[in-house]
Amino acid sequence: MPQRSSKKEPKDINELAFDIVDELTSDKPREEPPQKSPAAVEFGRLGGLKGGKARAEKLSPKKRKEIAKKAAAARWQSRG
Repeated sequence: MPQRSSKKEPKDINELAFDIVDELTSDKPREEPPQKSPAAVEFGRLGGLKGGKARAEKLSPKKRKEIAKKAAAARWQSRG
């Protein structure tokens, strides 16, 4: 999946060069990304570790089979 950015990407190599020089020579300080709370990170990881297994347990065998067939078809389609 491509990364998304809030900045508009320049379409021309000259625009890119201008943006780089402008960023390096500007007096404004660089913005640091906000720090994440360690508790929130741990809580999110906890849910991520058990999410797939919990979902699989809730699905019926018929539904799991449908999902598996769809995934296999998608994998084989990308090879052709």
